Amino acid sequence: MASVSTPSRTYRGVPQDERRAQRRSQLIAAGVAVYGERGYRHATVKAVCEAAGLTERYFYESFANSEELLIACFHHVTDSVMAQIMEAADLAGDDRIVRARAMLHTYLAALQREPQSARVFLVEIRGVSRAVDKAFDDALRQIADAVAGQVAPPDMPTDPLLRAGIVGGVIHIALRWIGDGYEPDIERVTDSALRMVGIVLQPPVTA
Repeated sequence: MASVSTPSRTYRGVPQDERRAQRRSQLIAAGVAVYGERGYRHATVKAVCEAAGLTERYFYESFANSEELLIACFHHVTDSVMAQIMEAADLAGDDRIVRARAMLHTYLAALQREPQSARVFLVEIRGVSRAVDKAFDDALRQIADAVAGQVAPPDMPTDPLLRAGIVGGVIHIALRWIGDGYEPDIERVTDSALRMVGIVLQPPVTA
């Protein structure tokens, strides 16, 4: 006999699963704000829930603990920034150097425009636990592959270590820039990062 699916309960016309997803989104947005302002280690579940306008019961509906929320916040920030970077790449045209500069400028502009998100992405995600470190490392691998697909020469051999070094270098430039109060101006910082990324843009050396 074929099973009959039971529709989710509704409240004021909104299905239960949609309300749960909305609460989860509220908690992620609140987590980015609270972790970005206070730092992950100085924030409590209660503080995040208050910022989200929800009780702690709803926190544990979506997350087992604060680490899970931090990872979700990190992915939320990363996905948003990467979408902006990929859009900039599409608009920049076919020239790999022009495209690389557009991607770097967009990345740095996003960090400057949203300092709370930048803190979650660059600072608060580090050194919390093995699970959080793994989420960070996995994301960097995906970012490195996505960026290389946009700027690396098509005949360039895949070099995961080089890709990791370039992405890590750009992140360290961003960290220094943020730590120095977003000085110098973004154009100079973009040019500095582009000089380093230029290593990837060089054609492979053949024997």
